[in-house]
Amino acid sequence: MTETGPGPIGAVVVDHDSGSHLGGCVRSLVAEGAAPVVVVENGAPGSVEAALPDLRAGGPTVPVRLVRPGRNVGFGAGVNRGLAVLAGEASPPEWVLVSNPDLVPHPGALAALRAALEAHPAWAIVGPRLFTETGEVYPSVRTFPSFVDAAGHALLALVNPENRFTRRYNPGTPEGPVVLPAGWVSGSCFLARRSALEDLGGFDEAYFMYAEDMDLCWRAQQAGWGVGFAGTAEVTHVQGVSTARHPYRMMAAHHRSALRFTMRTTTGWRRAALPLAVLVLGARMVMASARLALDR
Repeated sequence: MTETGPGPIGAVVVDHDSGSHLGGCVRSLVAEGAAPVVVVENGAPGSVEAALPDLRAGGPTVPVRLVRPGRNVGFGAGVNRGLAVLAGEASPPEWVLVSNPDLVPHPGALAALRAALEAHPAWAIVGPRLFTETGEVYPSVRTFPSFVDAAGHALLALVNPENRFTRRYNPGTPEGPVVLPAGWVSGSCFLARRSALEDLGGFDEAYFMYAEDMDLCWRAQQAGWGVGFAGTAEVTHVQGVSTARHPYRMMAAHHRSALRFTMRTTTGWRRAALPLAVLVLGARMVMASARLALDR
């Protein structure tokens, strides 16, 4: 592990046709001192420039880099392309903020995240407290569940969110301005040491959407890094701006990613139970699809 000192914060924002939300996100990151901000265009060609007309007009006063993969490569792969751009800067930033496009940091959030990593040199990643647009706290910090807890959560959370399995997996976001170790934090917003992300090879691009954050935090801890939560940093996240347009496709991606993570992290005699995991996730997808159809 390589310790890094104070320095600039670069940002990677992966966009998928989020429209005006992207403009608000980039402007808020710039206001918080992020530079450069790399925007990865996973949506329709020209969608980023439409949301950031100052970029189309010749560039804002602070650097904004635009990456066009030419297709939707997925969230993790998009972040990796943004990280490559930051690594190629003349003075690569020591810190990297990974962000969804429908997110706005509260004043001082980025500085508070950096302070948390500075105070914990063994941590690779730290996540903030996330709020929904209605002001509710989103459960963005969770534990790694046991096989039993994962199965119980998968089957019961849709009908009984307060079941004991879900409570153990998602014990709730710690209250107050605390800075604590975490199991894993949401990939919608976190600050990381660039050196740690490079050591880990970035996100696993086999995950198109979902669970790539859980996988990254798991691999970080397997490699000897820590993961943390900073209640001193607050961010508002407007959830589902991009995924709401294709709910069934995203639901399928969610369950595929959950199965991939389960297969990667299940070892020893527990691997004999993997067929059961397939059945549990299949049952959950049927339940979730039925609920979505009733709600539409």
